[in-house]
Parts: sequence; structure tokens; C-alpha cells
Amino acid sequence: MKIVTLWLDGLWDRNPGLIQLLGLCPLLAVSNTVDNAIGLGLATLFVLVLSNASISLIRNLVDDAIRLPVFVLVIAALTTCAELLVQAFDYPLYQSLGIFLPLIVTNCLILGRAEALARREPFFVSTMDGLAQGLGFLLVLVSLGALREWASKTLILAALPPGAFIALGLLVALHQVIQSKLKHLRAKVIANTKDRRVRTTGDIS
Repeated sequence: MKIVTLWLDGLWDRNPGLIQLLGLCPLLAVSNTVDNAIGLGLATLFVLVLSNASISLIRNLVDDAIRLPVFVLVIAALTTCAELLVQAFDYPLYQSLGIFLPLIVTNCLILGRAEALARREPFFVSTMDGLAQGLGFLLVLVSLGALREWASKTLILAALPPGAFIALGLLVALHQVIQSKLKHLRAKVIANTKDRRVRTTGDIS
């Protein structure tokens, strides 16, 4: 049940990009094209999954007094690996992402998951959390990139920084509308279930 909750939180209920609004700097800066969004999203996913897994494995070996510096060191090492991999296999993408690749190390989503979950949970749960949160962030990045790239063909504002804020606001609003309708539907289903039980059993509790 915990794994299901982790996936629902990462992909929808507590999506890092739409609900927690974490990592907004790269989210808005490089989401002007789908290619950039996929590249940074995959790099962030790589670092998030491996940092969660690594921190979970060493959580009992690290003293609380040096916990945060150790976490940052692990994240920085993995960010360097991600940067070198992108540089080796897709140099144009590496140039396009620029400073935002090494800045993954400062993404509050990654350190936040390490501090909030990975240091307390076992390896499998921590890895699944990193995967769910990373995929949720990737989906928002790609959606934002696709929306801005499509809109920029007719509206130049979409390719500019203000366009990024407007596009993200539209995605957040859409998420809230869908979430509200889902809550209403769940409440209606529960009410119908109780009504059928009352008519069948006479129990109104």
C-alpha cells in the first residue's frame, strides 16, 4: 500500500512540479522545447533515483551532525556523473542545457526527498519514491515544453520567461480542476455505496 501511495503522490497527488512547486528554476528555464525538457528531466530522474537509493543504503552509517553535507556530497557526485554522460552522448543537448545541468545539485526536490524519506526508509521504498517523484517531475517538464513549443509557433511570448510562468499556471489550474472533479466523483461514489447499504440492511451508521 505504501508503494501505491508513493506512486500516486509522485505522479499526481503531490506532484513536485504542479503541487509542491519544487525545482521551478530549471522547470521554467529549459522548458522552451521538448528536447530540453526531456534531457533535463531524465538527468534529474537519474540523480533523484540514485541519490535516494544511495542515501537509504548509508543512512545508518551517517551521524546526524554531518548528515546534510554527506547528502549534498552524494547528490553532487551523481550530478557530475549525469553531466558527463550528457556531455559524452549528446553534446548539443549539453550545450543547450548549460548551467542548469550542474545546478541539479541545488534542486530542492532531490535534497528534500533525501531528507524527508530516503534517510528513514529502506532501499526499495526509497528507490520507488525517487522513481515516482522523478517521473512526475519529468512529465511536468515535458508537458510544459510541449505546450510552450507548440504555442511559440504563433505566440512569441510562449518562448520567453513570462510565457513559462503562464504555461505553468495553466498546467497547475488544469491539475486543480481535474483533482476537484475526481474528489467530487469519489464523494459521490461513497455516498451511493452508503445509500445502497442502508436500503439493503437498514443500517444508517
